[in-house]
Amino acid sequence: MQPTTSAPANAAIAKQGRPITDDLRKRVLRDLPEIAEIANDDLRTKVTEAWAFALAGSSYESLIDMPACGVPGIFEAKSGNQTDHLRAVTRQAILVADDYIRNFPQLDIDRDLVLAGALCHDVGKPWEFDPVNRERWKSSTHTGRPAIRHPAYGVYICLSVGLPEEVAHVAAAHSAEGNMLARSIENAIIHAVDEAYWQVMTAGNQVDPETIPAVFRRP
Repeated sequence: MQPTTSAPANAAIAKQGRPITDDLRKRVLRDLPEIAEIANDDLRTKVTEAWAFALAGSSYESLIDMPACGVPGIFEAKSGNQTDHLRAVTRQAILVADDYIRNFPQLDIDRDLVLAGALCHDVGKPWEFDPVNRERWKSSTHTGRPAIRHPAYGVYICLSVGLPEEVAHVAAAHSAEGNMLARSIENAIIHAVDEAYWQVMTAGNQVDPETIPAVFRRP
C-alpha cells in the first residue's frame, strides 16, 4: 500500500528532515492493527498516514518506543508502551459505540469516525513526548513546556494528511482542551473512555504513584 500524502504534509515533512516511508507505514499498521477495522478505504489510509507523519516528525522509530503515560511525568504506567493505551481506548470506544448503535438507533453515531478518532486522538503525542523537543523547551525562556500540547499538534497532523475535520476535532477536544468546545457524539465517547482508562489503571495499581495527579490519588 502506497497512500499519497497531500502537498502540505510533504512540505512539513521536508522541514522535519525525515521522510515517510513504506516501512514506517508498515510499522504503524503492525503496532495499531485496529486500523484494519476501518471500513472506508480512504479514511483507513489517512489514519495510517497520520501516525507515519507524526513519527517522521519525531525522534521515535515506532509507537512501541514511546513511553506508556498520559503525558510525560503524569499517569506513567508501570509497564508497557503507548500502544497499550491507544489500542485499549480504541477497543473500548468501539464497544461503547456498538452498544449505542444497537440499542439507541436514534443516535447518529458514525462507527468509522469512532475508530479513526480513537486511533488518532493522541496522534500529537510524538511531538509532545519527543526528548529532543522537551530538552529544547527546557532550555528556552520563550516557549512553554511543552510549547504545543498534543491535542493542538494532533489537529495539525490530521489536517496536514487530509483527515476529515471530524477526526481533527477528536484530536483537538479529547482532553481538557475540549471543555471549551461542544464535543461531537463520537468525541464524547472517546473522551469518556480515554479518562476511564487512566482511572481504571490507577485503581488497579498499574500507575506509578508519584505520577498520579492529586485529584486522582486514592486514600
